[in-house]
Amino acid sequence: MAGDKQNFFESVYRVAREIPFGRVTSYGAIARYLGTARSSRMVGWAMNGAVAREDVPAHRVVNRKGLLTGKHHFGGSNLMQQLLENEGIKVEEDQVINFEQHFWDPAKEL
Repeated sequence: MAGDKQNFFESVYRVAREIPFGRVTSYGAIARYLGTARSSRMVGWAMNGAVAREDVPAHRVVNRKGLLTGKHHFGGSNLMQQLLENEGIKVEEDQVINFEQHFWDPAKEL
């Protein structure tokens, strides 16, 4: 079972690495792309572990409404928001502004 979880996390990281600069996706969109639509929470857990990894842009994964629900995993600071704003994505009150415009759907893009 631990191997299955590790393989799932690696699949999540592979998808996350494909998110283009200046775009965001959701936990659920990644889960649907992987054929596990009901596993968005597992995608969230995978992203929590990816925050420390430089090769996975975890800051580009938000919830289905564009909220920065994972921001507390970025050291309790506004780092997640700062990283998104550095890519031209405006964030107000932990919400991606014009979320639909910035949304990247792996099912359509990959």
